[in-house]
Amino acid sequence: MTERSFTHLNESGGARMVDVSAKEITTRTATATGRVLVSREVIGLLRGAGVPKGDAIAVARIAGIQAAKRTPDLVPLCHPIAVHGVDVDLEINDDYVAIRSVVRTADRTGVEMEALTCVAVAGLALIDMVKAVDPAAEITDVHVDEKTGGKTGLWQRESHQ
Repeated sequence: MTERSFTHLNESGGARMVDVSAKEITTRTATATGRVLVSREVIGLLRGAGVPKGDAIAVARIAGIQAAKRTPDLVPLCHPIAVHGVDVDLEINDDYVAIRSVVRTADRTGVEMEALTCVAVAGLALIDMVKAVDPAAEITDVHVDEKTGGKTGLWQRESHQ
């Protein structure tokens, strides 16, 4: 096993932005997922008449897309890159809403942070929409499931079954 280091630290341990200028431009994708745990009452409203503030799922989807595009403004050492595509799916289950994002680019660095930010902010927007009905709603299990492109190619999270 090779020893790895934190690329965002310089030799003296200070934060730095990684220089990606010599890296090849490739098509890159990242898929991230997460959950928003909510009450059965919220699930009923999402499946039926809707929550009092309006279309919570649509608001969460748009918030996620917007967040993916603004990731470098939120994560200090994240490179500003061209985000070429963002898909956000929200699926209503019996006691949670599953969120899945796929972010695509053709650039010198990956879009894992954009996919994670998309899921997290979509979850926050959903909580904002339902908090009057369920103040205990919470975001959980946010992680990258897969990435493609770049020097490492395909990476997939191992199943936890």
